[in-house]
Amino acid sequence: MSEKTTAKQHLYLVDGSAYIFRAYHRLPPLTNKQGTPVGAVYGYTTMLWKLAEDLNKADGPTHLAVILDKDSKSFRNEIYPEYKANRPPPPEDLRPQFPLIRDATRAFSLACIEEAGLEADDIIASYARSAAARGWDVTIVSSDKDLMQLVGTDSASGGKIDMLDTMKNARIGVAEVEEKFGVTPDLVGDVLALMGDTADNIPGIYGVGPKTATKLIQEHGNLTAALDAAPDMKKSKLKERMLEGREMAELSRVLVTLKEDCDLPIAIEDFALETIPQEPLAAFLETHGFSSLLRRLDAGSGSPDRNNDLNPAKADKAGEAASPNGNSQPMPEMPAVDRSAYVCVQDMDTLGQWIERAFAARLVAVDTETNSLDAISADLVGFSLALGPNDACYVPLGHGGTDMFAEKPKQVDLDAALAALKPLLESEAVVKVGQNFKYDLNILARHDIQVAPVDDTMVISFDLDAGRSLDGIGGGHGMDELSQRHLGHTPLTFKEVCGTGKKQIPFGEVPLDKATEYAAEDADVTWRLYKLLKPRLAIEHSSMVYERVDRPLIPVVAGMERHGIKVDREALARLSGEFAETIAGLEKEIHAAAGQEFTIGSPKQLGEVLFDKLGYKGGRKGKSGQYSTDQNMLEKLAGQGAEVATKVLEWRQLAKLKSTYTDALQAAINPDTQRVHTSYMLAGAQTGRLSSTDPNLQNIPIRTAIGRQIRQAFVADKGNVLMAADYSQIELRLAAHMADVPELKAAFAAGEDIHNRTANELFGEVTRETRAQAKTINFAILYGISRWGLAGRLEVEADEAQAMIDRYFERFPGIQRYMHATLESVREKGYSETLFGRKTWFPRISSKNPNERQGSERAAINAPIQGTSADIIKRAMVRMNPALAEAGLRSVRMLLQVHDELVFEVPEGDVEAAKPVIEQVMANAAQPAVKLDVPLGIEIGHGISWDAAH
Repeated sequence: MSEKTTAKQHLYLVDGSAYIFRAYHRLPPLTNKQGTPVGAVYGYTTMLWKLAEDLNKADGPTHLAVILDKDSKSFRNEIYPEYKANRPPPPEDLRPQFPLIRDATRAFSLACIEEAGLEADDIIASYARSAAARGWDVTIVSSDKDLMQLVGTDSASGGKIDMLDTMKNARIGVAEVEEKFGVTPDLVGDVLALMGDTADNIPGIYGVGPKTATKLIQEHGNLTAALDAAPDMKKSKLKERMLEGREMAELSRVLVTLKEDCDLPIAIEDFALETIPQEPLAAFLETHGFSSLLRRLDAGSGSPDRNNDLNPAKADKAGEAASPNGNSQPMPEMPAVDRSAYVCVQDMDTLGQWIERAFAARLVAVDTETNSLDAISADLVGFSLALGPNDACYVPLGHGGTDMFAEKPKQVDLDAALAALKPLLESEAVVKVGQNFKYDLNILARHDIQVAPVDDTMVISFDLDAGRSLDGIGGGHGMDELSQRHLGHTPLTFKEVCGTGKKQIPFGEVPLDKATEYAAEDADVTWRLYKLLKPRLAIEHSSMVYERVDRPLIPVVAGMERHGIKVDREALARLSGEFAETIAGLEKEIHAAAGQEFTIGSPKQLGEVLFDKLGYKGGRKGKSGQYSTDQNMLEKLAGQGAEVATKVLEWRQLAKLKSTYTDALQAAINPDTQRVHTSYMLAGAQTGRLSSTDPNLQNIPIRTAIGRQIRQAFVADKGNVLMAADYSQIELRLAAHMADVPELKAAFAAGEDIHNRTANELFGEVTRETRAQAKTINFAILYGISRWGLAGRLEVEADEAQAMIDRYFERFPGIQRYMHATLESVREKGYSETLFGRKTWFPRISSKNPNERQGSERAAINAPIQGTSADIIKRAMVRMNPALAEAGLRSVRMLLQVHDELVFEVPEGDVEAAKPVIEQVMANAAQPAVKLDVPLGIEIGHGISWDAAH
């Protein structure tokens, strides 16, 4: 890489330590031919290669160095021994890769710097300041917030320091730092000193978060001034914390201060970018079996020019990477995304060639483009296929303006294209891969194409990493997040292609060149994600839950969404009218009780009425200065006899039911089908439960009269009834099995009322009151409830609640053993597991923040039970249609899944025949994979409406 002759030198400093851990999480465990783990080495090498490519294209650095941490200790540990003490040691399979990563850096002939006793941040700070003082520009390749203290311009020399976040492909300058912290870069350290950092175990001041820290520095100018002002603050928790925490804040300021005067072990001039000698790099790639990168190196022209070394010309055959040999390589073929390589297919001959190649590849990524997010009504605009990295195409079908006189681009006829595509998408010999594929299955099913077999990268990611936050990007499973996390690539966004607001255009009006880049990239990225994620299922023991629970569920749920459920529009309209009248009456009563009119929906005005005007005790203000008027507060005031609070609770419930259900359901009725089609999220709740949206049918109150009225509006089509099949107390049954509680197992086996049994065990008698308390305790214990939480639910003193908890554990010691064992396992592994191997990650299980830690602990106790329950009902759903078909009941339709309940539409003449089939499928859903020690109870009813079926 020959040095560029520019007027100004530009030094790039790469935070190599951050690259290492990001690379480790990007790829599955891999080993070289010597048996040494090299997954992180491969990921690091590809990331460094991509960085060099991107910087070259952007007319990047004249000088570059990679900075690493030499060890886990630094001079800061001498100042504060607990510094970074809560960081776990590096994974066992990562440790032997550290020296190889250093070898990889040197194989590129790049400077690799590390110093004992110093952190990489200190070395970066020293080089950055030194270079900027000479008038050089400096870019730090990192997103580390500590390094943001360095951003700015040297006033004497004019040298600028900024940062480059390669995950987001974003530059970080002074404006970006101020937007993040609310202060200039020179004050970032003061904010960090107040708020602390759990990752580095920097104490800060307990209870002071980012917003409060920023506000204090903005108001007082710096840390010392803020601490000096504490004695004069109004009496408050913040004042107490500022006074008590001064010493810790001042210590934290020392810990976050970067050392900017380290000795520079290598002169900056020696970082000059020269031509990469191919021999050492080729030897390194050969040694570790990185054959795809070696082929990429060989594809270069051999010219000493930097562009040709690290950005070789594209291969002549675009599909070469998708050949059988290429796909079977131990290291996935992952060149950088190149949108210019995508093909726009505008004739049937070319489409036929792509389809033929897809048949040969036995694997194709598929994505559809439509004019709406509603899969039941959207029109198909085009589709894309991918057979390998950068080997993707877009087939436009419905492009052109909506005006009848608008010019249409050349494109394939929709019917002809789908007729050609149908054999491929329905072929059992070809795996079809999609991202959130359920949407595409519904679009294509409306064109009489039943896609199978399928794989879904969103669902695979969910089964691997539910609850897990990786690489600072978050724990979501959308394509853009997955692409950034695993591929280091940010795809084009819909907004970039179609615009926003009034200027937004339908996708069908996007020019074909831009549409091809966007649509084909989606298929390309999906193919890449599949190749990276699918092997992890077996390696990380997640294949069972994916293959036996979630993957076969995808087409089942898609079918339920397409069929929808009928609702009685007139009944909903009548309910909306009644609710409106009741709401208006409540408003008058609330205003009368308050002695004034005010906006009931305004928490600020309601708080002022309750606590300032009416003088009720217990009001507490949040950071915004407003009184809290949440559900708990209003219920507490209602218990004290506050009429306004009581009526506001009723007003809120009715207003929510009206807007969320009686009004919204009328608007959700599809004009073509006259039914409501909810959408199920397959990667929503971390425990694996399905959740429904647009509209949400899972939060309708079950036991209230109003909730029943809403359910009465869900009706069967003429000649049919609705049948509801509900698992009875499934989580308690699973707890009895998983915690091995003989008393509970015996009670379930005998068909006893489990709440009666618990009441008798705890209180020595069964009355209406003790049974109700036992029921609350049974479920609350499984959620890891505290004495305070149980006291609130039972309306007793905390000591009495604790006595109940102690008595419960004394009678059922297996439950307490299960809870302790579960928490110990989660703390060790980082995740919980269901009986079917579904993992839920809890990254905050050991947080120093007690609220975060306790919340994670409660969720971790319940996750295996609730997750197993979700797995079982999913298995029942997968088996249901084949069982009904075998029984000659093909007209029975599964419509909804709500919590532990399945809702069916059944011809009136098939009711008695359908009941035992449904009951048997649900009762035996866990088998043969899991054999339970307790029977699964099923309650089944039917009627003209959903409510009548209960």
